[in-house]
Amino acid sequence: MPKLIRIGNYIVFFWSNENNEAIHVHVSRGTISPNSTKIWLTKSGGAVVAKKSRIPNKDLNEVIDVITDNHAYICKRWKEYFEKSKLKFYC
Repeated sequence: MPKLIRIGNYIVFFWSNENNEAIHVHVSRGTISPNSTKIWLTKSGGAVVAKKSRIPNKDLNEVIDVITDNHAYICKRWKEYFEKSKLKFYC
């Protein structure tokens, strides 16, 4: 699972088998976990939390801001990591 960004105690990463879905990242505190928060990237450069998150709202807002600020970088890494996958966005 490629790690993309560290935000304080949080790690932003891809799961290695999810290239058939719209572009998204997972966020876990400390170590990579199956219970991570999933965040979809939007075509307009934003980010949307996929489901209810266990990350406190204050931290989650900061994480979303950093993900939004790194939208182009995340898209670039997605294309590099999932070589045969086309970029599909949540909306």
